[in-house]
Amino acid sequence: MAKEKEEKIVKSGKLSVADMRKALNKKAGVNVSYDLLQDSPTNVKEWIPTGSTWLDSIICRGKKAGIPVGKISEIAGLSSTGKSYIAAQIAANAQKMGITPVIFDSESAIDPAFLEKAGCDLDNLLYIIATSVEAVMENIEELLKTGTNKFLFIWDSLAMTPTVSDVEGDFNPNSSMAVKARVLSKSFSKLIIPIAESQSTFLVLNQLKQNIQPVDGAPRDSKYWTTIQKYNAPGGKSPVYAYSLRIWLTTPSGKDDFVNDDKGFRIGSSVKATLIKSRFGSQNRSCEFKILWGDTVGVLDDESLFEAIKSSPHLDCGAWNTLKYSDNTETKFRADDFVEQMKEPKFRTRVMELLDIEVIQKFDKREGDASQYYEVIPKQEKSSTQEEELAD
Repeated sequence: MAKEKEEKIVKSGKLSVADMRKALNKKAGVNVSYDLLQDSPTNVKEWIPTGSTWLDSIICRGKKAGIPVGKISEIAGLSSTGKSYIAAQIAANAQKMGITPVIFDSESAIDPAFLEKAGCDLDNLLYIIATSVEAVMENIEELLKTGTNKFLFIWDSLAMTPTVSDVEGDFNPNSSMAVKARVLSKSFSKLIIPIAESQSTFLVLNQLKQNIQPVDGAPRDSKYWTTIQKYNAPGGKSPVYAYSLRIWLTTPSGKDDFVNDDKGFRIGSSVKATLIKSRFGSQNRSCEFKILWGDTVGVLDDESLFEAIKSSPHLDCGAWNTLKYSDNTETKFRADDFVEQMKEPKFRTRVMELLDIEVIQKFDKREGDASQYYEVIPKQEKSSTQEEELAD
């Protein structure tokens, strides 16, 4: 019988790649082999807007993007830099796309009213207390197995979530040394493919911890004291390899830390976003914007666009600024009036055109001065540790 089967295979001739693909998928019981020229889980087909148009415009080379659907991403930041606020904006935007947000809260700090202000529909949002790292990962795996929804999993935050051994053990940090890193190593490697297959999204919020000194040993006041040198994110090395996108939020140097209302009350803060890792051709790009966390929750998006297009030859800046249109007309305005001018359709359309040209197209075509796009790390000061970080 075995001989007959062997002869049949020989007579059938060489199998095509399509036949091999069908055979492998049949044996696995699920699709494991894909035609890369057609549809595959490696392609990012959708992006969830972050709430900042400027940030969306620097994430993927050649297009306006956001948080990649089907991938694992990280937003890590210093205290009060807007991690949860931006995550809430992303959750609201995901709902508009028919994606179900699932929020894992380890800090017991998410206010329903805050989520509603950010635009979230609480009736179509799943909130789960993150009792342990293992529980978060098991819940994600269980929800993915339902196969009914596209999910946006938001974990707030990795740094503050204990492991089971932390919960059941004592308060001695040495008794559970490196347990979280080992759990994360196993968990992320187990979930990457199911997340891609289901076209769900995993957004990990994390904290930034300040390094005592730069990894290359340079003085802290050195001009080479960059974002990558200043901070590190908890969780070990394994999550870094699982992330397709890492966004670090810090406070811009030389800028006011807060946004004040007309009476001087603080209603927001300034944020610098740097792409520490990007599999989309945009690593180390950065932008700055302001977030609101007062009566209104969100990103001061329009205000940031003025900074984004300042390098355009179609915008003359001075005491009075001049925006030039393609039909040779122009609009003069003061910087303080930019947001009000953005309410005019013609003005807004032109600003968005210039944003596409200056931030997306010129970077894609490698035009202009590269230093205006990047968080620059001078080559002579890179350490082997930094080289590994940049190569991930």
